[in-house]
Amino acid sequence: MYQTTIYFYNLSFFLSFFLSFFLSFFLSFFLSFFLSFVCLCEKIRRAFTFVWILIHFGFWRKSQSGLFLLRIECVWLYILRLGVLVIISKLRRANLHVFEDWCGSSIDQLRKNLHYPLYPHTRTTVLKLAASPQWTNYGLRIFGYLHPYADGEFVFAVSSQANSEFWLSANESPLDCRLQAWVGKTGSEWTAPGEYNKFASQTSRPHQHVSLYPFAVHLISSMSRYRFHSSGSSPGVLSSSSSSPAGESSLFMSEVDHIPQTAGSHARTPLDQPGNKPGYQADGQPCHPPGPDMLREDPRDTFYRRQMIPARTLRSVLPDCSYSPSYIIKGYELLRYQGLQFVHMTYIHPNDYTRLTHMETENSCFYHESAESLKYPTETPTQTSPPRISNLPAPSTKPYRDPDAIISDPAIKNLTKRAGTNHTDTSTVVRSAEAFWDEGGARVARGGSRRSGWDQGGVEGDTSYEEAAPTPLVFDPEVVWSQTFQADQLDLQLLRSDWIDLNCNVSGNLLLQPADAQAVVRTYVDKLNLKHQGRYTLVRVVNVEKRVDRAQGSRYLLELELKDPSGELRRLSHYVYSLIRWKKPRSRRLPPLRSVPEVILCNPFGFQWNPTATVHFIVPVKNQARWVIQLISDMEALYRVTRDRDFSLIIVDYDSTDMDVKKALDAASLPQYEYLKLSGNFQRAAGLQAGVDLITDDHSIVFLCDLHISFPMAILDSIRKHCVEGYMAFAPILMRLDCGATPQEPRGYWEVNGFGLLSVYKSDLLAAGGMNTREFTDRWGGEDWELLDRILQSGLEVERIHLRNFFHYYHSKRGMWNRRTMSNSR
Repeated sequence: MYQTTIYFYNLSFFLSFFLSFFLSFFLSFFLSFFLSFVCLCEKIRRAFTFVWILIHFGFWRKSQSGLFLLRIECVWLYILRLGVLVIISKLRRANLHVFEDWCGSSIDQLRKNLHYPLYPHTRTTVLKLAASPQWTNYGLRIFGYLHPYADGEFVFAVSSQANSEFWLSANESPLDCRLQAWVGKTGSEWTAPGEYNKFASQTSRPHQHVSLYPFAVHLISSMSRYRFHSSGSSPGVLSSSSSSPAGESSLFMSEVDHIPQTAGSHARTPLDQPGNKPGYQADGQPCHPPGPDMLREDPRDTFYRRQMIPARTLRSVLPDCSYSPSYIIKGYELLRYQGLQFVHMTYIHPNDYTRLTHMETENSCFYHESAESLKYPTETPTQTSPPRISNLPAPSTKPYRDPDAIISDPAIKNLTKRAGTNHTDTSTVVRSAEAFWDEGGARVARGGSRRSGWDQGGVEGDTSYEEAAPTPLVFDPEVVWSQTFQADQLDLQLLRSDWIDLNCNVSGNLLLQPADAQAVVRTYVDKLNLKHQGRYTLVRVVNVEKRVDRAQGSRYLLELELKDPSGELRRLSHYVYSLIRWKKPRSRRLPPLRSVPEVILCNPFGFQWNPTATVHFIVPVKNQARWVIQLISDMEALYRVTRDRDFSLIIVDYDSTDMDVKKALDAASLPQYEYLKLSGNFQRAAGLQAGVDLITDDHSIVFLCDLHISFPMAILDSIRKHCVEGYMAFAPILMRLDCGATPQEPRGYWEVNGFGLLSVYKSDLLAAGGMNTREFTDRWGGEDWELLDRILQSGLEVERIHLRNFFHYYHSKRGMWNRRTMSNSR
């Protein structure tokens, strides 16, 4: 919404208006005239006049929401063609909340915003219910109280450039607000400024109100993509001329108790309807929410809840062997940022559906060849051999013949002459086709816009169209419906390597061949039962991860669900090593034969993860109240669901002024937390290092974290499994959400380039030199790659996996840390 306008009227108040207006005018004029004779000081006379006006026109009153707002009488005179419409209203300043960086034009999309409705980016007040922020991608929420100027019936109407809703209560309670008028529901509906009769839903039913009692109002609107200019005051817009009242300016952003929660604040899904159980439909059947495959339920997401098999049970199941992979580069000097070339991806089984198939209409980089050639292979009716991918013809991008060729056709020229046309300019034809239709199929003038009225502050005028040139004859291509093709089974996963592909951010994890995973699992379970006389039964393979080393042997993480003799389900999460040994030649006197590798499944000595290691989330912040509140809330949910006490939240605060971070941490339900307050400009590297220095246990895990993250409930288990002290660090890949996307409706891409989210044991981080606080001070970007270089040089390997349900919320950098807001001088 760029401008949302509301008006209400009553046709039976002329007498009240004239009496109020002339009485007020006469008394004010008389008092001013009298004071000019008795007061010698001009300032005193003006002061008395101002006090009298305040006493007569308004009074201070504490509202139900706890804010002191000035109640003002304002007089409007509005002349219509069919008569005189006078509007008198008593209106406070309305509270305006702005939710920035949100894409989408529908109100339902705005309600999916993580911070809606309690934590807006901006909290202010407005004199009119017609906002003009000169910005894009935002949502507005306006609420307050309206005071009728007289008893009677009132009708409300709303107009906006995007979807909007007007909620009204019959009393002062916001809880009783009901939807009265709206513009659209799907996001495609809009109106011109002051256009109240485009949709039947724009105008409310008549409502009876008494002048002595105010009533609550709630206005919601969403605006995406378009930018507009102010149109000034238009007749019929509820407005006020008061000075700035005492409101939310003195409150912290974290103080939200005064913000009303109405029926329009949150979306209601079919599952929220009365009588339905959470997660079930009305008929009792389980609900499977529609969406991409990556939202499918996966046993990996909840496997951390299963009780572990005791570590002593796994001893001596396999013989011990030394773990020294060939890709360790300890002692080698790297060029700046060269370490990225030494990080390899891990293979996963079974399919975890991290491939963003729902985004491949925008990015088909998973297919190394033309995606169109894979979609539309062709074969002539006489062709018998199956076409290969490399020689599949791509479909023609020109469904029609070339315009110049068509005009050069003698038959077309003669046809044109008979029509009375002497020119053959094909550009006119093309321009006319492009000019009259916009993207949505609406007919508009060339160079115009469907919503230009919002730019100019008025209703769109009449549009003139140029006369289209005669359309030349066009030949449609012949369609061969009998054409068929033959395609062999295609497994593109076999074409992928474990090198990081920085050019493709939708491909997801590498998939391990089932036969490879099953062979290792079968061998290990047989060895386990051989040692324990067949006490354990394999129920299912939850997860297998393979780190390939073709020279020394591959490492596997086996996660299996087993049943013990008592019938209880147990969890096995254990690293094994498929060691390659090369057989020596049979005799020195014989010519050397080609060595035959022998694979031995063994236990990598020292390479085992600690399921009880403490994980420290370190987050530096500055003036990001809404995100800090969300982070603390997410950590509380993590503790509430997992009941895991072996983690802590460390917030390094660069003197935030928008909330009391320490107070919020003290009130939170967290097992452990630390708070450190620093002064000066925000410095990410220094803040992270300061958080590391607070940790007293060098054998605990440090997770260098960001603020705008949505964590999976299995995050603690994932970090512990992939961090091995002295051997391995973990850099999970998260999904960056697009503007307007949510974890429930994820649209975005995998952040394959960034290593800013890194978990490593503190002892290993100190051995690598810690954060580079000397070079990276009040700037960031590149510090993660620089730290990666030093971690690899210290002898660690870095595990890299696309982590399910691990998201980065979209946010702009406007107004953040080292950025300033430039005032708008327009």
